[in-house]
Amino acid sequence: MPELRHVEPKYLQIANHIRDQINNGTLRPGDEVPSERQIAADWSVARPTAARALEALKNQGLVESRQGAGTFVKDQPTARRARERYVRSRQIGRIYAPGEYAVIVSAELVEAPEHVAETLRLASGEQAIRRQRVTHSEDGPVESSVSWLSGELAETAPLLLVKDRIKIGTIAYVENATGRTAEYASDRVAARLATDEEAAELELGEGPHAVLNYRHTVYDTQGGPIEFAESVYPPDRWTFEQDYSVR
Repeated sequence: MPELRHVEPKYLQIANHIRDQINNGTLRPGDEVPSERQIAADWSVARPTAARALEALKNQGLVESRQGAGTFVKDQPTARRARERYVRSRQIGRIYAPGEYAVIVSAELVEAPEHVAETLRLASGEQAIRRQRVTHSEDGPVESSVSWLSGELAETAPLLLVKDRIKIGTIAYVENATGRTAEYASDRVAARLATDEEAAELELGEGPHAVLNYRHTVYDTQGGPIEFAESVYPPDRWTFEQDYSVR
């Protein structure tokens, strides 16, 4: 178990740990979460603290109690964010949770659009690698995304231009191929209307449809950009959740 910190209440740290396991797919819908007794033993806390952690998860709509059986992860249509996928990649070497898979629509070398060149710090007109994918769950498409990387990686990381999945994830593959290490990421999130192409990829039907546009940039230890990704999530697959202490 992770060590408890003194900044946040203990129950909230425990709840956040279990929530992260749910978000990254370690705990799937229908899985039983640790009981009050198990949480108390694993985290060395009192039973009331363990009960409060489970209650926080219930209030977030993540788990439900079944009388005489225990507490279980609820089935809910939420899409996984980049952070949860990085956690899975680091922990088990696979970026997608069970039941998820990606279809690579294209992998090509193209002239970087202006906003991509600016983010990746490329010269005007310079080429960039463009990888487009649609991610599916058991219920259908949940994400349409395009990853952009410097065209200089075409030689050192040739799989980026192959129209096939990279099972360990793009970032882990680039790290292995180049020796660079991803250090931190920056996200920019906004809502907008889906384009016709996005609506078709996400099987949204006749529009207009509001979607979540998620711009995600990963930087190395020197502050240099490695990847710029633009993801679009359908209206029933995204939500914002954050827990924190106000004391």
